[in-house]
Amino acid sequence: MRVISGNRKGMPLKAVSGMNTRPTSDKVKESIFNMIGPYFDGGTVVDLFGGSGGLAIEALSRGCELAIIIEKDANAYSTIIQNLKKCRFEDSAEVFRTEAKRAVKALLKRDLKIDLLFLDPPYKKAEQYELISDLVGGGLMNENGLIVCEHDPAVELPGTYGEFSRSRHEVYGSTAISIYSREK
Repeated sequence: MRVISGNRKGMPLKAVSGMNTRPTSDKVKESIFNMIGPYFDGGTVVDLFGGSGGLAIEALSRGCELAIIIEKDANAYSTIIQNLKKCRFEDSAEVFRTEAKRAVKALLKRDLKIDLLFLDPPYKKAEQYELISDLVGGGLMNENGLIVCEHDPAVELPGTYGEFSRSRHEVYGSTAISIYSREK
């Protein structure tokens, strides 16, 4: 695993040890950012299931100014901290060790606009995608914000979350990517 592009291009990232997380492959990560960017002029990225922190770090490397990363697993949380430090992004990120549902409740109390939202929950936890509705309904998504869901191809996500509609859907082997943007 590595940072694919941007100002930290080529920086190797540590993977989370064990079998509790499923890292996004470099190929899938590159495809995601080619669809949604590839670069950003500031903005806030939120990753509700941080894993190694690779997606949020990639977004920071490509120009996002703040990353909020949520991860409940202690081992993964530690890996995120190490990867942020290695990439010198400690001052550009907030990392919280908590469940995504609790984190969403806390985010709803902040004066915050999300430009890029990543959801990649454990594949057997499809109900976690319902958190998107809470964030959209709470007005946290920016006008031009994007929602990126990584999921099992067998999981059928809704066509819309509030005013956000699925604008892209791609399958890469055992990984599906669904991207939502605001209806124009």
